[in-house]
Amino acid sequence: MNCVFCDIIAKREPAKIRYEDDEIIVIDNRLRWAPVMLLVIPKRHIRQEELWRDMSRVGAVAVQMGQELCPNGFRLLSNFGADAMQSQLHAHVHLIGGTYLGEYI
Repeated sequence: MNCVFCDIIAKREPAKIRYEDDEIIVIDNRLRWAPVMLLVIPKRHIRQEELWRDMSRVGAVAVQMGQELCPNGFRLLSNFGADAMQSQLHAHVHLIGGTYLGEYI
């Protein structure tokens, strides 16, 4: 199994790490649609569905990072499946903010 996130967690691939503990890593997203675009990733390789059944630590870290970096508001979201443009099977949450985000579909 070739997983970019597992490679980043194992330090085989580069990434700008914003936070890390025994269970979670937070990295800059390679996409730059907004001033703050982070990925909050559990270190254990699980699927999106598994993560959302028990968001506990990932959710807490995502909210903490959002409050620190985007005090005027932020979004947390995840993509599920091809139609939603999910590009990685390894579970993760997008943290987006740092500007007025406007409406969305």
